[in-house]
Amino acid sequence: MNRKHIAALLLALSPLAAQASVHSEVASDLDQARQEVRTEMAQERAKLDSENLSLDGLHFGKDDKRESAKRESRPKGEITPRGDLLVDGKAVVVDAAQRRQLLDYRTQVIGIAKTGIDAGEHAAMVAIDLTNVSLFRLIVGGMTGSLERRVEASVKRDIEPAVLQICRQLPQLRDSQQALATSVPEFRPYATLDDDDVADCESDIRNDLATR
Repeated sequence: MNRKHIAALLLALSPLAAQASVHSEVASDLDQARQEVRTEMAQERAKLDSENLSLDGLHFGKDDKRESAKRESRPKGEITPRGDLLVDGKAVVVDAAQRRQLLDYRTQVIGIAKTGIDAGEHAAMVAIDLTNVSLFRLIVGGMTGSLERRVEASVKRDIEPAVLQICRQLPQLRDSQQALATSVPEFRPYATLDDDDVADCESDIRNDLATR
């Protein structure tokens, strides 16, 4: 092979070399993104276990102005990792049985929250993996919108079972709320999960995912 042929070959390969360099750089960024997602989600799980559980942010089902106003008018409510019920920062006097109820309820809510975190982490990983697989197409052909649609469809498909799993835990959570509201009157303003929320959860989720 003479010098002219070598020069021509190098010229032909230079765009591919540039693409490979970009591919490697973006792949490294995606690996970093995966690690950041794992780290952030692990921190969120740890916070759920170690911090007070806020009762003000718990909401299931469709929201409306009236429900929002009710939440805003309620005093701040929390359940501590020890099973104390705090209302406006002050501990409500509870006995051992009531404390167990509060701890059981806290455990249920945290379990549901962790299911949501798991679903979010899985969805993020699916999106990153699909992006990684399609890097070469993006580099060569540019963004056409097809990757975005593929990511969206895959995330919906993968996240729906996890979200529906949350819906299926709501009947038990509703029963725990009602029992706790009966046992601890100060908890009643925070027992907002009703039969309609439970009954409509799965259809609301499917409709929401279908319209996104």
